[in-house]
Amino acid sequence: MNIFGETRTRVRGRHALIAADGYVPSNLPGISGAMANVVISPAMGAGLTQLLLTFEPEGRAVFPESGIETCVFLIDGGCKAAVGGRSETLAGGGFVFCPAGARLELSSAVKGTRAIIFQKHYEGLDGAPEPEPVFGNEEAIEAIPFLGDPAARLKTLLPETPSFDMAVNLFTFQPGARLPFVETHVMEHGLVILEGEGVYRLEEDWYPVCAGDSIWMAPYCPQWFVAMGNEPTRYLYYKDINRSPMA
Repeated sequence: MNIFGETRTRVRGRHALIAADGYVPSNLPGISGAMANVVISPAMGAGLTQLLLTFEPEGRAVFPESGIETCVFLIDGGCKAAVGGRSETLAGGGFVFCPAGARLELSSAVKGTRAIIFQKHYEGLDGAPEPEPVFGNEEAIEAIPFLGDPAARLKTLLPETPSFDMAVNLFTFQPGARLPFVETHVMEHGLVILEGEGVYRLEEDWYPVCAGDSIWMAPYCPQWFVAMGNEPTRYLYYKDINRSPMA
């Protein structure tokens, strides 16, 4: 217990660092046998929702048909995932994308299974078909050197076709590796540190970060990261893509 009221959590107007020691569970419709933490949401000014679900044995989560698309990434554990008439078993590193208008169900979870969930309202694009469901595991995806740097490698989990307005990527940094410049762009980010530690710059603030921390970055939030410690640092992040800023 923290008796002095200290926390690394910081919530600003255009960015936030949410440390796991301050998570408070929420009761959410369709979720049973699982602890749900709403880490990022429109309530803080974000355009996405980022959830952490931690399952009990046989826990279940149902996301009904709606205009919201959902991407689930299993940090560890295992469960069944069903979208429409298709069902697969996911293990750690597994992921599933459920398009808007389809029903997603996670079931038969192993105790302690942790799932990161990104959700947003889908924005259609004239001339592009709506996206199809996607199942996969990050182990089957090639890690590409980021801007030619072999110490910083990126895995792209979802197709980059115009049908998709959501990207979910996995970044791995070797100790000492860093983003090559301070990024400032129109895409919004939701992010969770999966392993390791480092320092994240958000606007004019510098934050030590470690596994379990989550970060929200609004559009045009200047951002930069360096990995520290003795082990690689991995983080999973969301961004909105492939749509006109004039929409």
